[in-house]
Amino acid sequence: MGIDNELLTEFKARFDANSTNQVIKGAIAKVGIDDASLDNNVLRRHPFEFSNETKRGAITNQQSSGRCWMFAALNTARVDTMEKLDMDSFEFSQNYTLFWDKLEKANYFLDSILETLDEPQNSRIVSHLLMDPVQDGGQWDMFSGLLEKYGAVPKSVMPETFHSSNTRKLNSVLTSKLREFACQLREDHKAGSSLNELTENKETMLYFIYTVLVKALGEVPESFTYTYRNKEGEYCRINEITPQNFFKEYVGWDLTSLVSLLNAPTEDKPFGRAYTVKYLGTVKEAKPIQYINVPIQVLKEAAVASIKDAQPVWFGCDVGKMLVRDSGIMDEHSYNYELTLGEGSGLTKAQRLDYGDSLLTHAMVFVGVDLDEQGQPLTWKVENSWGEKSGKKGIYSMSDKWFEEFNYQIAVDKKYIPEKWLKALDEPIIELEPWDPMGALALVK
Repeated sequence: MGIDNELLTEFKARFDANSTNQVIKGAIAKVGIDDASLDNNVLRRHPFEFSNETKRGAITNQQSSGRCWMFAALNTARVDTMEKLDMDSFEFSQNYTLFWDKLEKANYFLDSILETLDEPQNSRIVSHLLMDPVQDGGQWDMFSGLLEKYGAVPKSVMPETFHSSNTRKLNSVLTSKLREFACQLREDHKAGSSLNELTENKETMLYFIYTVLVKALGEVPESFTYTYRNKEGEYCRINEITPQNFFKEYVGWDLTSLVSLLNAPTEDKPFGRAYTVKYLGTVKEAKPIQYINVPIQVLKEAAVASIKDAQPVWFGCDVGKMLVRDSGIMDEHSYNYELTLGEGSGLTKAQRLDYGDSLLTHAMVFVGVDLDEQGQPLTWKVENSWGEKSGKKGIYSMSDKWFEEFNYQIAVDKKYIPEKWLKALDEPIIELEPWDPMGALALVK
């Protein structure tokens, strides 16, 4: 059945019969759906005062790049570095980790192409691999693998370049070339080339990617000397140290003790099991991405315990939902869409995942929480990486209900997680398909 004039006439009559529609129509046309729907009381619900806070550094800015997951991880790690170096603030080089992430993703992609040579070119898995082989985004375990292999360096050791802060053109060049390389490998396979020959060709291809990265992002240091001033203004020097040793000595994390908790309340992912996603990773030889799916209350309690212990918490969420960006507020009632549009969203968290209405899109850091008299969260203090122009000089406030609805993942030390949930890591890990919602990457700018 199509749309005919009779149906359109009925629609217009129904719309015109409600005089409120005329007022709302004018307001939305003038300022847009969100501003016309904004609940101004949301500002009163978020005083930006928190009962428990961790230490944090100065607000960072990922600029025009999708490196939020890197910024969030490094901003979490730097708290320990600030303590060890006796500094008020400190910033790691996000360009350094970006370089290695791009090179490792290129290698991961080419290896995946070699693993799927016998798949039809139009198969779903090959199409998925070709879609976006070297984008900016990532998840916690992907960054953990980079830290384990390459360590980290202060920002002054490998500062930003044009393309580290503006990655779109770099990504376009790399993506186009990687698709060409994929075509060459598959065509050579059809022509009878051996796997050894294809692997040798892959290394030549990878060298090209390396040269582009050096030209765009700069050479990565094998070792460096770092000079700084501590809180007392005293001049300090760390002589010739490798990035790996700098991370071990001045962050000191046991990366094996950091666990990723997931909240995906869908029927196909029972709680209390560990999951991974096929063909998702950065460092090929690193441990596979894995997360334990648990009820949302487990995420909350682990995050609160970590914050109380002065440890900030990396997390991944769907940041665009009910976000008042200028004010830095994430609240489930930020906008009265049911009043301006006639209906709000009627989907549950599980239904949003199942029907493609929500994904993990952005990573940030919990640096505080406001607890009521019973110790239950009211609001969460969030450190973002979009500079100081949004929020309260870069700090955001999240309602606890928003946490429940749109937060999907946190990374915490396993000491904050009850043993009953950690047992999932001793069982076989369930593999999810590459296009599963839990394979989504944090990359919102």
